[in-house]
Amino acid sequence: MRLAHADVIVSLFIDPDARQIDAAITAGAPVIELHTGCYADAETFTQQQQELVRLQQAAQYAAQAGLQVNAGHGLNFANVETICRIPQITELNIGHSIIAQAIFSGLAETVMRLKETMLRARLGI
Repeated sequence: MRLAHADVIVSLFIDPDARQIDAAITAGAPVIELHTGCYADAETFTQQQQELVRLQQAAQYAAQAGLQVNAGHGLNFANVETICRIPQITELNIGHSIIAQAIFSGLAETVMRLKETMLRARLGI
């Protein structure tokens, strides 16, 4: 609460789990970042879809509770589009894959391509 009184926005990095969302609410955090690592690291399509459902349900639950919902970890060009289609997610945190791709394409081009990919996915294009 002291951080909130100092106008510091606190975001908690949590698993897409209702108990962790409830704990974030109890702690007074206005923002959460859902961990997308299990989705990104899923070894089969079925596992990835199960993790996607967890993320969708958690995002909806958290947004209905009044939290800003962000997400990130392990996202890249190959898996980001589906996450972008979750309407409650307002921000994605992607770092490693951007820098890795930037080695080959340059940072400006990589960021521009990823942003275009995310916008097309969000708009359903």
